[in-house]
Amino acid sequence: MSQTISPDHLLDARGTHATFDAFVVAACFDRSGVPGFALGDGTIRTLRGGAWHSIAAHDGGTLALAPDVVPAGFVSGGDDGRLVRAGADGRVTELATFGMKWVEHVASFSDGRAALLAAAVGRQVHLFDAAGARLKTLSHPSSVTGLVFDARGKRVAASHYNGASLWFVASRSDNPRLLEWKGSHVGIAISPDGDSVITAMQENALHGWRLSDGQHMRMSGYPAKTRALSFSRGGRWLATSGAESVVLWPFFGGGPMGKAPTELAGGATVLCTDAACHPQHEAVAAGFADGMVVLADIGSGRLLPVAGPGRGAVSALAWNTDGSRLAFGTESGFAAVIDFSGH
Repeated sequence: MSQTISPDHLLDARGTHATFDAFVVAACFDRSGVPGFALGDGTIRTLRGGAWHSIAAHDGGTLALAPDVVPAGFVSGGDDGRLVRAGADGRVTELATFGMKWVEHVASFSDGRAALLAAAVGRQVHLFDAAGARLKTLSHPSSVTGLVFDARGKRVAASHYNGASLWFVASRSDNPRLLEWKGSHVGIAISPDGDSVITAMQENALHGWRLSDGQHMRMSGYPAKTRALSFSRGGRWLATSGAESVVLWPFFGGGPMGKAPTELAGGATVLCTDAACHPQHEAVAAGFADGMVVLADIGSGRLLPVAGPGRGAVSALAWNTDGSRLAFGTESGFAAVIDFSGH
């Protein structure tokens, strides 16, 4: 007699989950390995010791979440105009307030020696040190739509209308390298080697710049906007959402220009809404508009179901540092952490 394995097998066997009364905006793990979920009701929900905890971070909606630069806790931005630090004890400390302006993007970097926090508010990116003291403010030609540090924390990049700006954080002149391309750019990523900057565009396409030679890269053909840009650990692949499969562009052998992308976990008419490459292996987690979550091996294309459909569109995906745990959340407020250790 054959036995069909449920698509929720991993969720049931190795997952811890809860359903909250608000949209899951973002998810990440802090630097001690604790998962956190930013919710549209202004809270951050964490999972510690097998129990869920709620941190009241914002008076309104939480818009952005990142691991703090200290070993435990998170930083978040909200539509209440506040940038806050949420400690491991649940205590909330205000780092900055910007009045009526929303704190729409946050990013952090720490390598044990240097530590930086960044927050995007309107046209400006504000940089802070580990203690929360403001270091500088970087101004852009239009509202910042995406924010990321490079892998070494030497540069911070911001997407905006008509391109992106790349800043050296320690520069005294504060003149960015402006990466220009007409149109609305709505998200950004930097390759692990620091040589490629990629933006998602409003017109269902990606644009990129290779910094070493100024080469432009154009990746199109998406039926929807791409909100997820995730490079594989070695930078060989860029995994993206916005199609009925996970679309992976090759960044080797002269790619991505002139190379066809690899598509994984496709076959249905359901859009991929989020994607996150595994931090150690050539694999990618993907979430879909029907709530399904899968883990795909990039080399073989083999799929491992993580969670079945039916819990709302996947709106957040994040791995911990060693790739032993995956966090995901949905638009309906479902949040889960899957333990892959021992697999």
